[in-house]
Amino acid sequence: MEVLIVMLIVSLLNGALVFANSLLNDLVPIALHSEVYMDTLIGTDGLSKIFDIFFGFGVSLIVLKFLKKGFEQYVLWTDGDADSDPLILLTGFFKALAIAVTFPTLYSWLAEIIQEMTDQLIATVNNGMETDFSAVLTGISSAGIFTAIVSLIFFICFFLLYLQFLSRGLEIFILRVGLPLACVGLMDADNGVFRTYIQKFFQSTLAVMIQIVLAKLGVALMLNTHVFWGLAALLLALRTPRFLQEFLIVSSGHGSVGAVYQSVRLVQIARSVLRK
Repeated sequence: MEVLIVMLIVSLLNGALVFANSLLNDLVPIALHSEVYMDTLIGTDGLSKIFDIFFGFGVSLIVLKFLKKGFEQYVLWTDGDADSDPLILLTGFFKALAIAVTFPTLYSWLAEIIQEMTDQLIATVNNGMETDFSAVLTGISSAGIFTAIVSLIFFICFFLLYLQFLSRGLEIFILRVGLPLACVGLMDADNGVFRTYIQKFFQSTLAVMIQIVLAKLGVALMLNTHVFWGLAALLLALRTPRFLQEFLIVSSGHGSVGAVYQSVRLVQIARSVLRK
């Protein structure tokens, strides 16, 4: 009976190793540009046009809020300090407009950095690693039922992680679409919703890179018959978003600039380490 269960598990795992090892190579563009892949699946370009709709709506809100705040503060004297320098309000207006307009270009640069770093990290993990899938399956079948069950749990976690990648891509897509609306908050003294919005955005994009590298590391350990280490790496990959929330915190004193600085600085440090 035990031999039959082990053979059944091995037959289920047959082909899953190849699929898991090759799947990770395309996950970064899928997660960072999910609308392109969804448009391909649907056969239209409707999702890509959503950006234009929300961009126009966001810019309109920025202009309307600027006019409303200026009228209420300097004409009606019902909002804010009428003696404050109008240049402060004007600066917030141009900052919100500039970020909303330049965000697609800035995001394309960020996506290229994330893609480059992920490729380098995966290449480092794969350096000199042999992918003998038949030897792995032979080792699992000869190690007993417990190892076979743990290996099956590994691939269940992997496919759960794959679904998490897809949902992460949808999350980043929604954050990108709504960023022009979040820029309206830059005209407030505390940056409004933009501060927490940009924090969530950088957490999501960094989580993609870290999760893919951890998943690749888990598969590499699995291919070298270190099943438990591979499962540990995969479980950490599943918990990466919550793990990032524990230290990627924007203080109220730095606002949106603090969020951008922390995230960009983290990426710069990682790139400098990889190039040494």
